[in-house]
Amino acid sequence: MDVKVFCFSPVGNTEKIAMHLGKTLARHLGGALIERSFTLPQERQAPLVATAGEIVILALPVYAGRLPNVMAKYLQTMEATGALCVPVVVYGNRNFDDALTEGQLVCEHAGGQVIGGGAFVAQHSFSKTLAVNRPDELDMAQVEQFATALAQKIQAGDTHIPLLAGNNPPHPYYTPRDRHGNGIDIRKVTPKVGDGCVQCGLCAQHCPMGSINPANVKEMQGICIKCCACEKRCPVGVRYFDDPNYIYHRKELEEMYSRRAEPVWFV
Repeated sequence: MDVKVFCFSPVGNTEKIAMHLGKTLARHLGGALIERSFTLPQERQAPLVATAGEIVILALPVYAGRLPNVMAKYLQTMEATGALCVPVVVYGNRNFDDALTEGQLVCEHAGGQVIGGGAFVAQHSFSKTLAVNRPDELDMAQVEQFATALAQKIQAGDTHIPLLAGNNPPHPYYTPRDRHGNGIDIRKVTPKVGDGCVQCGLCAQHCPMGSINPANVKEMQGICIKCCACEKRCPVGVRYFDDPNYIYHRKELEEMYSRRAEPVWFV
């Protein structure tokens, strides 16, 4: 059976986990591994399509406890009638809340049969310390265990739908709050560009929303989803966020969720 990895991964961690899962699963099942990214705007011109006899890994990062809301409309175009589906979500050490259940609903709306799902951990996009260097070797070992369990289930002809963690229907998006319960609104926050920018254009090339003007990378021409792809991929390190609420929220996350969160998966 061929394995298709449908992946939204602005900074690459979700792709790393999903591709390792797909590679291991394809090896167990003797099929081909096919990646179909939908991270960049030009990659979302055609729908995600799989057919009966194929396995789909639908992988996205967690944003505020859910799948990224900017991908909701595009995900509704996914077609997977008769395919076996595995939703995978990747979160930054806080919680994945209802994102995994939401991934299941997307797969089922596309006509797919969900046979498993997993939530894995990667370094938080906001932070240099929260879940730093993850996914690590222990995380990837969990990915391999998950793949092996999926392969055994498929080879046994077991198609029961596992109960994934999360609410169905999903609850509203997580609202950033300080430790006193006060809401923090960072939706309109955008990154700044400091001195030393070499106008290489990498930030514009990697922005998943196409929101950075390639002719003038200091200019935003669309929304910012705070994926931090521009900041993390800047070769001279001059992209940054200085909004006080954003900085405070980042500090709160780092202090309140410093423990090691562990992957969970369901088959």
